[in-house]
Formats: sequence, C-alpha cells, structure tokens
Amino acid sequence: MQFLSRRKKFLINPQTELYGHPVQFYGEPPLENISLAEFEAFAVDRLKLLKTVENVGVSYLKGSSQYSDKLRAESKMLNFPYRPDADDKKALAGPSEYDKRRKDHISHFILRLAYCQTEDLRRWFIQQEVDLFRYRFNALSSEQKLELLHRNNLQYDTISVEEKIGLKNKLINSSYTVSAITVEQEIFYKVPFQDALDLVRARKVYLQAGYVYIPHMDIVTIVLNDFRTRLSKSLALTARSLPAVHSDERLQPLLNHLSHAYVGQDYSIQKNVGKISLDQIDSLSGKSFPLCMRQLHQSLRENHHLRHGGRMQYGLFLKGIGLSLEQALQFWRSEFIRGKVDADKFDKAYAYSVRHMFGKEGKRTDYTPYSCMKVILSNPPSQGDHHGCPFRHSDPDLLKQKLQFYKVSASGISQILELVKGMHFQLACQKYFELTHNIEDANFSLNHPNQYFIESQKALGGGGGGKEIKREVDAAQRSQENPATRGSAATQEAAADASKGVVEMTEDLDSYFQDA
Repeated sequence: MQFLSRRKKFLINPQTELYGHPVQFYGEPPLENISLAEFEAFAVDRLKLLKTVENVGVSYLKGSSQYSDKLRAESKMLNFPYRPDADDKKALAGPSEYDKRRKDHISHFILRLAYCQTEDLRRWFIQQEVDLFRYRFNALSSEQKLELLHRNNLQYDTISVEEKIGLKNKLINSSYTVSAITVEQEIFYKVPFQDALDLVRARKVYLQAGYVYIPHMDIVTIVLNDFRTRLSKSLALTARSLPAVHSDERLQPLLNHLSHAYVGQDYSIQKNVGKISLDQIDSLSGKSFPLCMRQLHQSLRENHHLRHGGRMQYGLFLKGIGLSLEQALQFWRSEFIRGKVDADKFDKAYAYSVRHMFGKEGKRTDYTPYSCMKVILSNPPSQGDHHGCPFRHSDPDLLKQKLQFYKVSASGISQILELVKGMHFQLACQKYFELTHNIEDANFSLNHPNQYFIESQKALGGGGGGKEIKREVDAAQRSQENPATRGSAATQEAAADASKGVVEMTEDLDSYFQDA
C-alpha cells in the first residue's frame, strides 16, 4: 500500500480543504493509500500522545499553563499540530503543517480501528481524545472557534441584545467568566439544559425554563459533548466493520497489537542475565516488585504453584530483571516440587516451556516481558488465577486490604483508589511506587513492570544489581531508534514485520505454557 506522490500533488490534493482548520471532528475518513510502515508509525505516535494526555491530565490541572505546555511540547516532538494560532492559509502553503494535520487525521482513524474492539478500550480512547480535543479547542482564537462550529454544522441559538440587557445581572451573577463590562459584548447561546449538565452541575450558567445561557468562552462544554457523542457512535459503527478489516492478514496483527501496545523500551535484553540470584528474589519482591509481581510471588510461595497466566506473566518478568535459564529452572522446579508436582512431572510438563521462554526451544526467540497494557487488557484472571493487574482486576475492598497489608498509609490508599475509580490503573501503580518509596514525584511515566523494578532499584541505591541493570538498559535504549523516527521506508517495513512477529510468537509461546 503506497502513497500517491503527495509531495508532487500537494496543491491539488482533495484533502487540503479538510485540513484547512487546525482542529477536527474527524467526520470524514482518510481516502489515501499508505504503507504498512507509515500505518504503524502514525499509530504508535498517536498512542504516545494519548498516553501523555492521560498522564498529564492526572499530574496537572487541566487547562493550567503547565498542562498546556506539556501537551504542546509532546505534540511538537511527535510532529502533531501544536500551533492553532498559525495563519491557516500560510500554514497550508507548504507541506510541514499540512503533513502534521494529515498525520493527526489518519492516526486518529487507525486507533479507532484498534480501540473499538472492547468496551474498556473504547472508554479509554474516547476519554483521551476528548481531553486532547478540549486542549486544542481552548487554544483556538474566537474566530477559529466559530469557524470550527460552522465547519461541523454546530449552530446554536444566540440571544438578542435586548434579552441580554434584560438578563444582565443574572448572567453576571451566574458566570465566573463574564463581568458587567463584557456582558453586552459577549455572545450568549441559549441551549437546552440537558446539553450542558456539566455547567449546570458546577452552577456556572444561568438556568431558566429548561434552557441555560452560555457565554461564548464556555461553549467548549457543549462542543465537547457533541464531539464525545459523535466519536462514541463512530466507534460503534467501526466495531461492526471489524470482521471485514480482520480478513486482511496484513492489518489484523497490527491492530491487535496496537490495542495493548507498549511503546517504550524493550526489557528482554539478555545482558542482564545472571545479575539477579535466587536468594535475592524474596527480598527484592518486598521492596522493588510492582504489586502485580509481588502478589504473584507471594501466591507462588504460599501455594507452590501458579496457573498458566501467572507463570507467563511472572516468568517473563523474572527473566527481564536478570534471572538466568539455569536459575529459572531451579526456581520453578523447587517451588512446584514443594506442591503436588514431582520432579519427573515437572521435567515433562513444565521444563520445556521455561527453556522455550529463554529461546532454547521451538523458534528460539527472545520473548519479551509483559508491558502494563498487556497485563491490563489481555487474558483477564478467573477464579484461582493470580495474574493480571491488581489495580484493574481486584475488587476495591480486596485491593484496599492488600495495600493495608503492605503498610500503605490511609491517605495513600484513598489516592490510589480514586485513581482506580477513574480507570487510571498505571497511574495508580505509579502512586503506589511513590508511596512505598517515599517519593513525592516519581518523575517518570510507568508503562512496564520491569521499568518499575529498575526505577525502584535506582531510587533505593541499586541493591541487588539494580545499578548494573540500569546502565545496561540505558545503553541499549540509546542504541535503539523508534520505528516512527526512522527515515528509511524499508527499515520501517522491517519494524512493522518485527512487531507482527512478536505478537505471533508470543501467542505461540502461550501454547507451551498450558497446564499438563
């Protein structure tokens, strides 16, 4: 799937009119042909942007200067539109701004395909896209806002000057943003109250006879509701077309991978092997393991057995922090023998799968430890399982009990449960990190259990080989380029194929871990 020489045909491209405004409602799907490499690169960059939107939205007050500065910097770095105040005619006179808006448009629709598959994915995608839209809309000038409403057929009834004068005092008293000086100059919209429940709830508008009177500067609330409604309906329609999309063998692996993609560092680097010894695991589990791995380790020690999902999740994590193949075989054998598995059964039913994980059997592939997104979104635990994300899969009362057992303060537990309630599971884990390490701001975005371990070792001074692991991983990270930033199309194609291969090989590995 190749582009139609968009550079040469730039001035007559039919999409130019679509990109004439810096903010979109994404009502029209893209009509271009793109390569699989650019398909993946666009999707990964937008996923990074949406994850930043989520993290910044919890760390900073939405609408504050710090919040806006962070999103502006991230948009600029990932080559998305970040200058809504730019003159659109001048911006589109050259390819730079056009390419950013084009990328924004196409990448949104790619992630629609990936995130329409389940209710949880849809909910997360809608929330981040709405927050991103709010940030972009608020950065527009009044003229640009009106133009956006006009482009998307959003016509709201305005009240006359006479009606404004008659309601002047009530409009002033009911709004935080309107004063006596500006009320006559301000545009007010008369909208059914059910379309502005957020403003009514916050008592920020005047309500009379079933209608609210909204100043132009607060119209973002109504626009956001419309954007959310349209996007929700579009995702439902997209989900219906998934069978046809999945019939394309090129797209299905990419879309499945993107729905729980990890866009950070690879923690399968084998230079770390041997840096962790068996006698350190119990100590490290209490101070440097994320809660998901800590509960797996505790369950294994208590029951001397883990089911399929737990062995996959915990085994790859231990491999990632430096446990060698010989140590891993010894670790799992000793625990299972203490349970109901004798040595012969372990060697026949389980040893092969451990060796396979380390690339010594089957396809001899270096398998990657699970990222947070994979833990959260795939293979949910059932009764008797101990894998998964405690912040996502545990009952709130049980989670509270676990946190109390691990000596988390009452105020800290309240903060974590509030994040869990808002479905910010990775941020809840990051708050757990801060509370258990006595750090006010972790100063990193948590996306991987092995990242948690490395950051913990760094914070604690590197006990248990953590400093060495940190140096090795940092060196490897510097030597790797993100597929989205590589210049060669051939290299990007190879990256896309590699991503597809990881998904297929991980699924292949699952079959070797089934209980005998």
